[in-house]
Amino acid sequence: MSEVIARQSPWGPILVVDAHVHFFSHRFFEILAAQKPGLTLDAIHQKLDWQFPPPDPAELANVWARDLDRHGVHGAALIASVPGDEASVVAAAHAHPDRFSTFAMVNPQGQAFHPEALAGIQVACLFPAMHGYSMHEDVVKPVFEWAAQGKRAVFVHCGALRVGVREKLGMQATFDLRYSNPVDLHGVALRFPHVPIIIPHFGAGFFRETLMLADLCPNVFLDTSSSNGWMRYQDPQLDLRQVFRRALDVAGPKRLLFGTDSSFFPRGWHYQVFEDQATALYELGVNAAEARGIFSENLLRILAHSANI
Repeated sequence: MSEVIARQSPWGPILVVDAHVHFFSHRFFEILAAQKPGLTLDAIHQKLDWQFPPPDPAELANVWARDLDRHGVHGAALIASVPGDEASVVAAAHAHPDRFSTFAMVNPQGQAFHPEALAGIQVACLFPAMHGYSMHEDVVKPVFEWAAQGKRAVFVHCGALRVGVREKLGMQATFDLRYSNPVDLHGVALRFPHVPIIIPHFGAGFFRETLMLADLCPNVFLDTSSSNGWMRYQDPQLDLRQVFRRALDVAGPKRLLFGTDSSFFPRGWHYQVFEDQATALYELGVNAAEARGIFSENLLRILAHSANI
């Protein structure tokens, strides 16, 4: 067991496990390059003002571990952010088993879903708007069966979707907002009541619908990650404190998962997201026990029963 690392917070030192970190591996960029004719790794390196990842994902995991050390963050959920990159986050977790958990983007369309492709993965991440399917379709059923059988979770991106790295590389985004409504998850959440379903960014613009779903389905969890820029689509009076107040009123503190949406270096871990969210929660009167749940324990509880741990 690695040494427990704590970060200073309004409640004192607190364990932080980030529920939303994109692991932009070398393989991730190889897959992106293959999706656009003429795009090479050298061209990607030139277009992005980022630190390019080493070929070995374990080395990138070391970079992330050192950065989390610097910020007093104990661990993170690492997301393989393109189908086919599952092995990268598995290697990262093998390098630091007490600090990293494994999430992976899955496209259940096309070829039949093969659970063996997700060996070592704890949470499958679905992006229906990106890949063009509805959560009402039978194509998602095998993913939820995989999750139910292994006591795993499913992450479903709803609401507005923009992928900054694809935009920087000039890759066309044909995401279909018709498939982004959290209400579409109601049926599958009821059919798989023991599968935790994680909705990132408070529903990314479908906040009301996300709260409705969470109210009706106790297996729905809200990921708080990113700057939550979707608030500009809402009532102009809505701010982060009000978002948290409403989420706490409906879902309660045990179903909120702190995340940052961190992704690339040299920026590394996005500490300002933590500061803003911790301040908002403290000002709302969230106590230390509830804060421990939001910033680490709720996610760890979801992952604790996974067959992959």
